[in-house]
Amino acid sequence: MFTGSYVALVTPMFDDGQIDYPALQELVEFHVQQGTHGIVSVGTTGESATLPFDEHIEVVKQTVAAAAGRTKVIAGSGANSTSEAIFLSEQMAGLGIDGFLSVVPYYNKPQQKGMIAHFEAIADATDLPVILYNVPGRTVADMLPETVAELAKHPKIVGLKDATGDIARLKATQALVDDDFVLLSGDDASSCEFLCEGGHGVISVTANIVPAAIAQMCDAALAGDFARCRELNASIEKLHTRLFIEPNPVMPKWALYKMGKMKSPFLRLPMVLPELASQKSIEALLTEYALLSE
Repeated sequence: MFTGSYVALVTPMFDDGQIDYPALQELVEFHVQQGTHGIVSVGTTGESATLPFDEHIEVVKQTVAAAAGRTKVIAGSGANSTSEAIFLSEQMAGLGIDGFLSVVPYYNKPQQKGMIAHFEAIADATDLPVILYNVPGRTVADMLPETVAELAKHPKIVGLKDATGDIARLKATQALVDDDFVLLSGDDASSCEFLCEGGHGVISVTANIVPAAIAQMCDAALAGDFARCRELNASIEKLHTRLFIEPNPVMPKWALYKMGKMKSPFLRLPMVLPELASQKSIEALLTEYALLSE
């Protein structure tokens, strides 16, 4: 259902903080042309934490319109309040999206039973498929494989974005879920091995910068050509590190700005622009990869 390369798309903004919808349309077109299999709109990389509901919904709506059925669109609908996550899901259900991505509640540190109740309530409120998102480095709370397996019994919960970066965690989850439960890497640094060990795809930050390479990586792995997958990954591996030298999405936005894909690298507070050393580091890599705008 959701296999291959999905980009965790940034949300472009003008210098005054307003959403740059023309740039958003251009980014979507960029991904369609580069072969990205799907777009995650207003996930955490899209600054969901600092977009109010009306903007969140409008960005998803505009993303669907720009995609025009040529690539799938998954809407971020996570929140640390179950009622807010349900509200967002209900408001976006009719926008033409293909499904939802819902993150483990952050700060609250819910018990495993609390996570089950949270995600089941969200899934019960929609007719669209839901992908779980476990990123304990951000949320602190860690959704265990046994919890994923219990949630996988729900007919609307169809997959997991695993950002632990732990291949052993992937293997533990695989042993507990059916083969058709979609397992997606949310950690670019380990995504190649994730794919080679039986993962179905990625939700990638690096795909913002080199979408064709990530899509081709996924295609190769899904076709069983693991040597090609590793070769492609080696060609872009430095990006996996350098895009995270400051908290995401600081560096992807700066990179896209320098590539001429956005007019401004603006981020909503409390995120700010990267330090000068970070700017120079990513710019040097973009130059090395012939990606820097002239």
